[in-house]
Amino acid sequence: MSEAWQKMMQTMLEQSQQMMRTMNPAMETFSVKGFENLIPTMSKDYMEMVFGRTFNRDGLDAKTRMLVTLAALTVLGAQAEPQLRLTVRHALEAGATQREIAEVIYQMSLFGGLPAMQKALDIAQGVFAETGESKE
Repeated sequence: MSEAWQKMMQTMLEQSQQMMRTMNPAMETFSVKGFENLIPTMSKDYMEMVFGRTFNRDGLDAKTRMLVTLAALTVLGAQAEPQLRLTVRHALEAGATQREIAEVIYQMSLFGGLPAMQKALDIAQGVFAETGESKE
């Protein structure tokens, strides 16, 4: 790791610790060891999830993975707007068509309801316009 990278990571750690102290003073006495006793593989599992096998494993191609993620985020509704926007963009980059994205969102109306579907479609249309993706 470069010195700039280490400095950036240290700054991020310090900022997150300060934010945690401000938002939840009880976290000052929080001990990760308590979780490690309950779930001994937690640290390893988390690192693999973020940087390794969970999101980069074999079985699903990138496009399918993005469409599945889009489905889950659609069901969450308006609380996931930034994530929806990013996932639509990534789905397009992974080769999904506007029609496929719209179909996934439409299918989720059965599970998340019409308001969640409408919000997700509005977000997707906004991303389509921003990226200049042509309609099929």
